[in-house]
Amino acid sequence: MGSKKKEDVRYSKDELLTVTITDIGNDGEGIGKIDGYTLFIKDAVIGDTVSAKIMKAKKNYAYAHLEKVIESSEFRQEAKCPIARQCGGCQLQNMTYERQLQFKQNKVRNNIVRLGGFDGDFIDSVTEPIIGMDEPWRYRNKAQYPIGTDKNGKLVAGYYAGRTHSIIPVDDCYIGIKENKAILDAVLKHMEANGIKAYDEASGKGLVRHVLIRKGFTSGQIMVCLVINYRDGKKDKNVDYIPNQKKIVDSLSKIPGMTSISVSINTEKTNVIMGYEIHTIWGKDTISDTLCGLDFEISPLSFYQVNPVQAQKLYEQAISYAGLSGKETVWDLYCGIGTITLSMAKAAGHVFGVEIIPDAIEDAKRNARRNGLSNANFFCGKAEEVLPEFYKNGGFDGVSSNDALHPDVIVVDPPRKGCDEKCLETMLKMQPDRIVYVSCDSATLARDLRILADGGYELKAVRACDMFSWSGHVETVVLLTKC
Repeated sequence: MGSKKKEDVRYSKDELLTVTITDIGNDGEGIGKIDGYTLFIKDAVIGDTVSAKIMKAKKNYAYAHLEKVIESSEFRQEAKCPIARQCGGCQLQNMTYERQLQFKQNKVRNNIVRLGGFDGDFIDSVTEPIIGMDEPWRYRNKAQYPIGTDKNGKLVAGYYAGRTHSIIPVDDCYIGIKENKAILDAVLKHMEANGIKAYDEASGKGLVRHVLIRKGFTSGQIMVCLVINYRDGKKDKNVDYIPNQKKIVDSLSKIPGMTSISVSINTEKTNVIMGYEIHTIWGKDTISDTLCGLDFEISPLSFYQVNPVQAQKLYEQAISYAGLSGKETVWDLYCGIGTITLSMAKAAGHVFGVEIIPDAIEDAKRNARRNGLSNANFFCGKAEEVLPEFYKNGGFDGVSSNDALHPDVIVVDPPRKGCDEKCLETMLKMQPDRIVYVSCDSATLARDLRILADGGYELKAVRACDMFSWSGHVETVVLLTKC
């Protein structure tokens, strides 16, 4: 067998270079060039001149570690969180918020132009200003903290360092709610006082794996769910899943807003956080919150937008693009627990929601009843299977009408991989007047927009929305109309 040819590289590992940052990558990393050779440097800000150490070198580019900022950019600021660099959850804390919004808008624009093949001037003409946050801190209504031990055997709660399962202790995360700190303190103190061990991934031993915290921003209700490696077999309301359970319940229940305390049993060796078996040990099974004027019931397993303030703005933009007058038939694909579906049901004639997760569909149906909305039907299954089958068979599950087969509006809010090809093909066959595409990944959005444009739809409006401040992620909502 021939040996693999060694790649010819210009620079070597650990070599120190000085470079000026002239661009920003998709994940917010700084990009600089030396004689045409590209360096990707995490935590460097556009406009910085930095000293960087080569970590991994290729023929035409290298990844480098920021060693020192020699000259600060006008867009650089001090990160609010002291562990922002180690944690990696907030890649952009050292960039001013105004420049961050510009980066995100440019990211969407550039992906649609480069990957979707659209004319840049045309995209500029249909793009509306990004929807930023009035207050870009304390916006997350959900947090999942792994519990572990440090090298000295001390119990810690925090976040995983980027691309690792090493826990960085977090005393207070500035994008989370203030109550997180008191909840984590109570859990760790109880574990220490009662000799309760954190779960160890290598051995599969230890009890407490994660702490899930959710808060209804409108209701003020708080939920805590302890994810535990519980193996005792007994499972009922009189069982102590946690040693001295009454004490931890007493401690947590005193936190203002506490409404629900539960345990999630997960005994699998897996990266999946939540187990499917939930037992409420104090208070209610769920909490509630209001979004777009609708009351939603939220369980530990429910999908619910983690930034409700921006979610409302995003959904209002989607509803505006849908152009509803009260008579329209609407399909909402990848509908989750029905947040967009039910928001549109208030202003449409009839709405159909499709979602693959059975629990989410049950949540959606329950939320429809909770809000007195009878003009919404929900189907459980893959959008790329449900929609083609419905169209081919002329309906199913007792639902059949020309309006449903040829709707006024189709809304899609797919996962990061975008829409399935079969789903897009059926959408084009159904010929809706308008398509509203909500995207969490502008690269796959660009790909799908090209397919829809080639299939007879015109791109009318593009608007980015900052749902995850201080990270490189950005949501986008797009309107297409039939040519």
